[in-house]
Amino acid sequence: MRSIAPADRPWRRRLHEVNDEPAPWVYKYPARWLAKLVLPLFIRRHWLGQEHVPHEGGVIFVGNHISNADPIPVAEYLVWAGRWPRFLGKAEVWRWPVIGWIARTTGQIPVYRDSERAGDSLVEARRALAEGLAIFIYPEGTITDDPDLWPMTGRRGAALLALETGAPVVPVAQWGAHHIMGGRYVEWRRLLGGRRDVVILAGPPVDLSEFRARMPAHGEAPKELLDEVTDHLLDVLTHMVAELRDEPSPDGRWDMRVGRRVTKLA
Repeated sequence: MRSIAPADRPWRRRLHEVNDEPAPWVYKYPARWLAKLVLPLFIRRHWLGQEHVPHEGGVIFVGNHISNADPIPVAEYLVWAGRWPRFLGKAEVWRWPVIGWIARTTGQIPVYRDSERAGDSLVEARRALAEGLAIFIYPEGTITDDPDLWPMTGRRGAALLALETGAPVVPVAQWGAHHIMGGRYVEWRRLLGGRRDVVILAGPPVDLSEFRARMPAHGEAPKELLDEVTDHLLDVLTHMVAELRDEPSPDGRWDMRVGRRVTKLA
């Protein structure tokens, strides 16, 4: 990862100076302070692009997913950028001690994958956006299976929300969280490895006007269109991750269903 030295330390600002959005008390106090006190034991923060985070209105944040650890530093970054994000995450987390309680009381959105309730998360996400809240969704649908941790092929949820709601889509790329607890599989021993650099970068809203213009006047969005939007979002994130890693992205995109890189959509 290239060396990044921000000119200031935005995480040291008083929260009321940067975030006046209403939030559940658990989010504002114990969860926020837990992150603020514990995270510095494991990471060195590098925050870039917070000016691209809108301070009000429904917004969809999309990001790359490289570790079980990355939602926490990303959430802190967004809180100090002015928003309290509601993450779409696997429903199993809601059964974990402490973390599950925090997820429930802070309005996070469970995803019941591969079940008849799989669509419930998008219903909740639409409701949150209609209420002017911020949601965070990983287009990949899970932690990347790419051996080199590049964004892999995605699912259609983020694209569907973006096209149906018209909410702005802000990309948030991050790198370094995999050094805290490992990538796809948790490696607790890494917690003893000292502080690691974690860099987070938000980009300007993704222009989806071309895709929205192709939405049918009535009925559902075609799967082909959703796939194009998903691929476009992943292209944006991959370009941002390449910038953070200071290295070129690979040709093609990893597809965990076949266990290899596949050609991206034209």
